[in-house]
Amino acid sequence: MKYYLCKYIPPRADFLATMSADEQQWMKQHGAFLDALLNEGKVVAHGPVMDPAGGYGVSLYQIADDQDIQAITSEDPIVKNGAGHYEHHPMLHLKARG
Repeated sequence: MKYYLCKYIPPRADFLATMSADEQQWMKQHGAFLDALLNEGKVVAHGPVMDPAGGYGVSLYQIADDQDIQAITSEDPIVKNGAGHYEHHPMLHLKARG
């Protein structure tokens, strides 16, 4: 297994407060995308970070060795629609409750 901390970087610092109607729809699709990966066991946890310098999203992934994290996150609807991108940070291991 491989483990990653993935950081969703929105297109602007005030993104959460200034989303257009399209961006709001893509953000809902983004949440559903991550929830589906959570149900599949590929995502361990995900959620928004309310940083005063600008919010962003964090997700923790646990994926098979033959899977590509960039290929997975590139399918996120918010990224596919050009509203931000991901940073991928490999982790040595991941321990979680439950």
